[in-house]
Amino acid sequence: MARIRKSEASKTAPKQMIWKIGKYIRLSRDDGNIVSESVVNQDKILDDEIPGFFEDGLYEVVDTYIDDGTSGTTDLERQDFQRMVQDMKCGRINCIIVKNLSRAFRNSANQGHFLEEFIPLYNTRFISLYQPRIDTFLDPEIVHSLEVSITGFMNEQYAYKTSADVRRTFKHKRENGEFIGAFAPYGYMKDPEDKNALVIDEEAAQIVRDIFSWFITEGMSKAGIAKRLNEYRILNPAAYKRSKGFHYENPHCKYNDGLWSPTTITRMLQNPLYIGVMRQGRQRVISYKVHKRTAVPEDEWCIVENAVPAIIDRETFQAAQDLHKRETRTAPGKREVYLFSGFVRCPDCGKGMARSVARGHTYYQCRTYREKSKDKCTKHSIRLDVLEKAVLAAVQKQIELVDSLSEIIEEINSAPIVHTESIRLNALLEQRTKELEKVADVLDSLYMDWKSGDITRDQYRRMKVRFEEQSRQLQETIAHIQSECETLAQGIDTENPYLTTFLKHRNIEKLSRGLLVELVNAIYVHEDKSIEIEFNFADQYRRIAEYIENNKVGLCENGGKAG
Repeated sequence: MARIRKSEASKTAPKQMIWKIGKYIRLSRDDGNIVSESVVNQDKILDDEIPGFFEDGLYEVVDTYIDDGTSGTTDLERQDFQRMVQDMKCGRINCIIVKNLSRAFRNSANQGHFLEEFIPLYNTRFISLYQPRIDTFLDPEIVHSLEVSITGFMNEQYAYKTSADVRRTFKHKRENGEFIGAFAPYGYMKDPEDKNALVIDEEAAQIVRDIFSWFITEGMSKAGIAKRLNEYRILNPAAYKRSKGFHYENPHCKYNDGLWSPTTITRMLQNPLYIGVMRQGRQRVISYKVHKRTAVPEDEWCIVENAVPAIIDRETFQAAQDLHKRETRTAPGKREVYLFSGFVRCPDCGKGMARSVARGHTYYQCRTYREKSKDKCTKHSIRLDVLEKAVLAAVQKQIELVDSLSEIIEEINSAPIVHTESIRLNALLEQRTKELEKVADVLDSLYMDWKSGDITRDQYRRMKVRFEEQSRQLQETIAHIQSECETLAQGIDTENPYLTTFLKHRNIEKLSRGLLVELVNAIYVHEDKSIEIEFNFADQYRRIAEYIENNKVGLCENGGKAG
């Protein structure tokens, strides 16, 4: 009997392959409510079909990889797809099975690379159940077929079309002031009746109001506000959303300890949503294939006024923005900002004045003189208590003045005839209009001067640019004057913001930071220790003074106060 060599025996009885299967399932947001594409249904279909591919029973389902709610246009953002690739590389699985190609790929380039290069490199079997049916073990050449290539292209086109449709829909919603974010901003919640509408979440909204009040009225710093909220054990916005049962995530969530920070306070104080202004479209995805987000220029943002109910009134919000512009310092060991921080300035060099303490008294001195050079400016020193008394007296006088103006306006508006035209503005408008006409004539003649040889081409270009800029400035000035005339023509009543803002502080006996923010723009301390206060509402005051001047004669004839 012939003896069979060991090598020949191994050839006649090859070692059978044991297939270690990885099931891949993907559900995209774009699939909506398509039942057949649900994770459960995909998994059931795979389980039903697997035995038909492995009739010898030599297989084992090692793992199921699920990317739920992710796009198939990129591999990098699919966490379980990446996990499956790593398991394939290390030999944990040697067979991948999917329902169809669209579940694995929505990018024809990625599909080609994976099937034609990656799968053969790691000696892995790839099976797709539905048309085009693919089994790279039984028919390796199928991946190069026209049908597979066309399917990949069609799947990619579907992703492109869906992305374009979604972008158009989102753009339309943003323009209509509809909210398209996943989670409502702090202070709001999604309307149970309309997911694209926001309503006030009163619990969080009260915290927003407190933050604005502490910052403006109490003069607290942002760090001080954050410490107070943390002491009160109030959850920060991210932790608050999670406490309400939302699966809120962002790139920084793993570092979030539930505590407030000055940065969070700053963002809230500067967010116009709290006065009803919706800003969306500040970032965009580069393309349906490249999901990286990039910043959008501010002039391309979608901004809609009165899109949501306001939590903060506009005057309070504007006061907060004005405070942001000031240089502010917090007292050591305290949370409140110094009373005059950001208000006191040197009238000569224009710099802010530095605060210092000497011999038990607090002083303000010119910062240039104190910190840079005594040759560039003078001391302008004033004691804090003296400054505080002087400013209080000046504010009280200004309120008295406003009170008397209010009475005069009331008398004017009750007179038979009220003059709302401004002689000064009309004369100025006429003058600027004539200047614009002259510039227009010069521009018209420049071209002919160049063509006739009176000026060179370079001279023509330089003069044209100069006169066009002059024309633009005059047009802006005329538009501003016309706006002033229209405002004055509407008349002035006692509900004017200038009057109401000052008059609500009648009978004040002590200065507060909130009062200074509302009424004062800057305080100038001169070298002789005299002070000059620049109050807010300078434009409104000028309009009121002109309104009274225009109606002065009529008031006198009716026995009024003006004289």
